[in-house]
Amino acid sequence: MNFRFSDDELQTLVELLSLATMVAEWNQHPAFQNHMAAINRLENKIFEHLYCAGWNQMIEFNEAEQHYQVTDDFQKKSFFFSCYEEFRQESFWEELVIRLADRDLLQRIGFDAWNQLTEEQRRAQTVEWEKRYWAEFERNGIDHLRTIHPPGQG
Repeated sequence: MNFRFSDDELQTLVELLSLATMVAEWNQHPAFQNHMAAINRLENKIFEHLYCAGWNQMIEFNEAEQHYQVTDDFQKKSFFFSCYEEFRQESFWEELVIRLADRDLLQRIGFDAWNQLTEEQRRAQTVEWEKRYWAEFERNGIDHLRTIHPPGQG
């Protein structure tokens, strides 16, 4: 099978593959290991082809890890890396807000009642807490977060 890509399309392909790989690497579930290996092999195959075709300003060979990767310079200037950074930021804040609101709900109704709820039911009951946490974090980031250890544990 042969594909013909313009220079712009090749850059977009490299960015999409890089972004997909970086996001997929967040999945730490053991069952995903085989899928991740297949993704890495495909990425390496495409990057090797591009490197051998002269795309050295975009692709380099990492001798220590024995695989092809995007160059640091390309990554810093690329659209995919800013997308990835935005994804990481949004994932962090969203997960933090949801977990804190979920903790508040659990404390209010107890574990047995909380455990009976579906994820959608929990989200419906935590809307106001989530709004408050979002407002707090938009104003202050994590500056007001503190860990309070139970007596004798901290």
